[in-house]
Amino acid sequence: MADSLCMYFQLHQPWRLKWFWPGDPYDNRERYFDYPLTRSIFEKVASRCYFPATQLLLDMVREHDFKFSLSITGTLIEQCELWEPKLIKLFEELISTEKVELLGETYYHSLSSLFEDRAEFRDEIEEHRNALLKLGYEPTGFRNTELIYNNSIASFAREMGYRSIMTEGVGWVLGNRSPNHVYKAKGSNIRVLPRNYMLSDDIGYRFSAKWWSEYPLTATKWAQWVAECEGDVVFVFIDYETFGEHHPQHTGILDFLRHLPTELERAGVSCLTPSEVVEEYAPVGEIDVPEFSTISWADSERDVSAWLGNEMQRMCFEEAKLLRPYVIESVPEFVWIWRRLLTSDHLYYMSTKALSDGDVHAYFSTYPSPFDAALNYMACVCDLKAKVFREKAAEKQRKAERMK
Repeated sequence: MADSLCMYFQLHQPWRLKWFWPGDPYDNRERYFDYPLTRSIFEKVASRCYFPATQLLLDMVREHDFKFSLSITGTLIEQCELWEPKLIKLFEELISTEKVELLGETYYHSLSSLFEDRAEFRDEIEEHRNALLKLGYEPTGFRNTELIYNNSIASFAREMGYRSIMTEGVGWVLGNRSPNHVYKAKGSNIRVLPRNYMLSDDIGYRFSAKWWSEYPLTATKWAQWVAECEGDVVFVFIDYETFGEHHPQHTGILDFLRHLPTELERAGVSCLTPSEVVEEYAPVGEIDVPEFSTISWADSERDVSAWLGNEMQRMCFEEAKLLRPYVIESVPEFVWIWRRLLTSDHLYYMSTKALSDGDVHAYFSTYPSPFDAALNYMACVCDLKAKVFREKAAEKQRKAERMK
C-alpha cells in the first residue's frame, strides 16, 4: 500500500500570436504577438485560478504538513511581472514555507529537447534556472515540456545537474510494473518519477464530469484511492488551471483541494516533494525509452504527435528550428521573438486529431481551425526569417564599409 503522495502543478501561458498582416505598422514584438489577447486570457485565468488557488494552497501549507511542487514557465513569469506582480509575491510566500519546490524546465515551454543540437535546450534550461534563482529558489527536479521524455533527454537533464525527472507512466514503457515507484533512467543515474495518469486525470479531467461513474469526486474518496495503491509513492501531476479554470469554482474543485490535506492524513498518506522522494526511495528498476519512442503526457497516444502529428506541424517546427543559427547571431530583439515562437502551444493548435483529443486541442486554441493556426504561424516565422537575413546582409555591408 502506498504511504506517500508527490504532487506537482504545471503553470504556463504562451505569448499568443496576432493575425499576421505584412502591412502592420509595428516593426517589433507587437508585429507578431497579440498583447491585448494574451493579457485578457492571463487576467481571466489569474482571477479564476491563479489568485484563489495560490492563496488557498498558501493557507493549506501553513495549516497542514502538505507539500507539493510547482513548474512555472518563464513566459508565465513574464506575464505575472507585467500584469500581476502580486502573484509573484504569492509564489515567493509559498517558497518561503519550505514545503513547496519549484521544478526546472525549458523557459519557453518549447520542443527544444527534440532539436538534434542540444545548444538551444541547454540555453532555455539555464534561462529558466536563472529566472527561478531570482525567485529565491534553485531547482533540483526537472520537468520537460509536457513531460516529453526519452533516455537522451534524461541523460542531458542529469548533465545539467538535476537529480530527478518527471514523465508519464506509459503502460508500454512500464510493462507490468507500477508507476508508483521511483525508477532509474537507462544510461544515467537520474531518478525517474512516472505520473500515475489515472489518479491525476481523476482530478484534472474527470472531476466535474457528471457522466463519470465516480461523480462526484470527494477528497475522502480520492485520498482513499491513493492509500490503496500498490507501491511506494503515487505521483500526481496536473495543470494548475484545473483549480478554477478547467473546472470552475462552482464545481467544488477548490473545496476538494481545501479538504485534501486532512483526508490524506486520515488515510495515512504523507505528502513529499520530489527531492524528498529521491532521498527516501531507492529506484526499483530502469526506465528505457529510446529516442524513436519518445513519450509525453499528451493525448491518448502519449507521444509527440500532439505537436508533430501532421505535415503542417512538422513543416512549421522544422522551419522555426532551422532558423536558430542565424537568429542567435542577429540582434537580441529577433532572439526574443524567435524563442517565444518556439513555445509548443503554437504547434499544438495545428493538430488535426478528432474525437476527445481534438476537442482538447480546440479548447485551448483561439483559431477557427488548425489550418488557420498553421498559416498564421508560418507567416510569422517567414516574416521574421526575412528580417533576420536582411539584418545579416546589412551587417555584412556595414562591415565591408568599415574595412574600406
